[in-house]
Amino acid sequence: MVTVLNARNVGLKIDFISLFIWSVLVTIFLLILSLPVLAGAITILLMDRNFNTRFFVSSGGGDPVLFQHLFWFFGHPEVYILILPAFGLVSTSIILLSGKKINFGRLSMIYAIIAIGVLGCVVWRHHIFTVGIDVDSRAYFTRATIIIAIPTGIKVFSWLATLWATNRVLTGNLLWTTGFLFLFTLGGLTGITLSSRSLDLLLHDTYFVVGHFHFVLRLGAVYGVIIGVTMWYPLFTKVRLNQFLVKGHFWVMFLGVNLTFIPLHFVGLHGMPRRYADYLDSFFYWHSVASVGSTISIFSFVIFIFLVLERLFSMRRLVHSNSHRYEFIAPVGLHSDVLFVSSK
Repeated sequence: MVTVLNARNVGLKIDFISLFIWSVLVTIFLLILSLPVLAGAITILLMDRNFNTRFFVSSGGGDPVLFQHLFWFFGHPEVYILILPAFGLVSTSIILLSGKKINFGRLSMIYAIIAIGVLGCVVWRHHIFTVGIDVDSRAYFTRATIIIAIPTGIKVFSWLATLWATNRVLTGNLLWTTGFLFLFTLGGLTGITLSSRSLDLLLHDTYFVVGHFHFVLRLGAVYGVIIGVTMWYPLFTKVRLNQFLVKGHFWVMFLGVNLTFIPLHFVGLHGMPRRYADYLDSFFYWHSVASVGSTISIFSFVIFIFLVLERLFSMRRLVHSNSHRYEFIAPVGLHSDVLFVSSK
């Protein structure tokens, strides 16, 4: 955080800092705020277990729900700790893909990142709607959770507006970026469903919740990591990735993860609870579909490993120079896997 605030270029206003750096800055803020709370909760739990204290034991005057409050005060900012860096990577990727200098609505996106970080700290109680919260508190946490959809929607529409009216070439990086936008938006919509206190009482601790947070995190954060790899790998290694394999990896993983997690919403809507080792025969069909999807997802990981190994063996250089000395100037907007190179 100190590096971001103090080590930027002299005279550079803070609103001109990269959106990726902004997302990392807010992530650091959430880490500083939430991790000490988790550490305190775990410390108190260890004291209850090993030193006969009664902080979380109702028979000794403690409050079992207190642990849930402390844990989820960490747990919900942790969700944004995982996804915010992916937001920054997607913002950078979309600039390169569109060939534009900045994202559409850059200032509003900065405010949206900050708003997501702040609001993410005050909605932890929607994870424990079923513990007997009073009506007024449930109403507040429902509204506060729904309000988070506003800055998130600002970011999604700004990304789409940046990509609009550009001559896009179908590269692997474009596939991963648009896939992220689709799957993250779909996962966010199911999150708005769960933010309603009345619906959450029915869907709490069902597989609908499992499907929701895997769409947001596994398909959001993991896609963000792969976007970063496909975007910056040529810059770091000076070797071009095989675009056919990158696109194949995307389509196999896209099919696998959707087959895995979409059926979980269906069994959750039918009332299947989480954390059960067995289930009714009526859920067998959708669980079989999810099992096939998870197998395909594992195969997509094998493709990714082969993609990296193929790059190591082929050594497909981006641009050759007689002097064999390279200076990276700037990424090409329409071909994010090719770089301008000049020889010194």
